[in-house]
Amino acid sequence: MINDMSNDIGGIIGVFDSGLGGLCAVREILKIMPGEDIIYFGDTERVPYGNKSYENIRKYGRQSVNFLLSKNVKIILVACGTVSSVALDGLREQFPQVPIIGIIEGACDKAVQIAQSSQNKRVGIIGTQATISKGSFTDYIRAIDPSCEVYSKSCPLFVPLVENGHIDDDITKMAAESYLSELRELDLSSLILGCTHYPMIAAAIGEAIQTNLIDAGAEAAHMLKKVLSSAESGTSSKTAKRKSGGKLEIFISDEGMNFSEIASGFLGFDIKSGISKIDIENY
Repeated sequence: MINDMSNDIGGIIGVFDSGLGGLCAVREILKIMPGEDIIYFGDTERVPYGNKSYENIRKYGRQSVNFLLSKNVKIILVACGTVSSVALDGLREQFPQVPIIGIIEGACDKAVQIAQSSQNKRVGIIGTQATISKGSFTDYIRAIDPSCEVYSKSCPLFVPLVENGHIDDDITKMAAESYLSELRELDLSSLILGCTHYPMIAAAIGEAIQTNLIDAGAEAAHMLKKVLSSAESGTSSKTAKRKSGGKLEIFISDEGMNFSEIASGFLGFDIKSGISKIDIENY
């Protein structure tokens, strides 16, 4: 359950991920809510999260939320499939003062809609090792429509490939073919990209699987918009129109060599001068 927002809708949208991937959600937010300010945190020092223990994943989630709250954000998008799968409920309990949205609900809702409309109830999910082992996407889909057949696959190499700039090359295409060839034979109605890094290599994934791809980060951005719109509908028109111009601030935990270049290329504008490093262990 998403916590209720206060009557004051002014403030900043907070987004975090293990590294670059959450920028897929940021790009969608910038597209559909251009007047909103965004603070993004990418935990580039500790990426990937998918091979970490559940205990550490929960810790990373808490620290990221604490950092974003220190920036007075009004709502938080957990743009990380691993944290959304392992730690989302706990974060909502620990931080009731702010709505926290994950990437599971929107993506699963979209997958079930496609399955029901196409009368093909076979749904695929790919994600990190922790995401797939936790099974949160699968559980959510089956809770909506128990007749859906859900097939999941961990793709642990995808995040390091993206973080190292292998966006559209032969290495990525070979990895996608290796991971997805079995799922391709199942004739899925859709495939949920259960990690926000994966849309960055959607071309390679789409070539290997040839089905509807669901960008979980983008679907979560649309859910976030609905939450904000609902909050605004309960305020005065003067308050509801209070927007600050669409400023994006980016914070990272380590100055990786490729982050600014890949991020700028993906977002479509130069962010090299707008990135700050923080010590996330202080939070």
